[in-house]
Amino acid sequence: MVQVRAARRDDAQEMSVILADILESWGSDRPRSPGHVLSHYIAHPDLVKCSVAVGEDGEILGFQSLLKMQADNPYDVPAGWGVIGTYVAAKAARQGVGRKLFSSSLDAAIAAGLRDIDATIGGANDLALAYYGAMGFRTYRTKPGAVCKSFSVEPKGVLAV
Repeated sequence: MVQVRAARRDDAQEMSVILADILESWGSDRPRSPGHVLSHYIAHPDLVKCSVAVGEDGEILGFQSLLKMQADNPYDVPAGWGVIGTYVAAKAARQGVGRKLFSSSLDAAIAAGLRDIDATIGGANDLALAYYGAMGFRTYRTKPGAVCKSFSVEPKGVLAV
């Protein structure tokens, strides 16, 4: 059974291994050190929530970070929007880990009053494009090499009219 909990500082090492494996599979040179994971995901100043999915044996299977954007942010999304990033270990893919992580992030987005969440995905990353589509994200723009999807946050129990 997979459990989701808030990421802790001492999770940075294990999270960085997951991130490194994914970035290597993409051929990316983006930062992946435990220090980067700590500052960019777990303890980011604009953090709404960073969650980890943990297996029965206590191993971290994936993580998801949700940030609230300020004006002039590096993602070029409106101030007040959320920006989400999801990283799931290859061995845990297609086992509901991402869905459980998003449920936790969505609760946090509602509590934080976010109206929209951006997910910017590499255009060739078919797994991530399918995942975010399955979560209800819709394409709202493209950039060179990337697809930007958005999710409109509705408080639970409120129906859109």
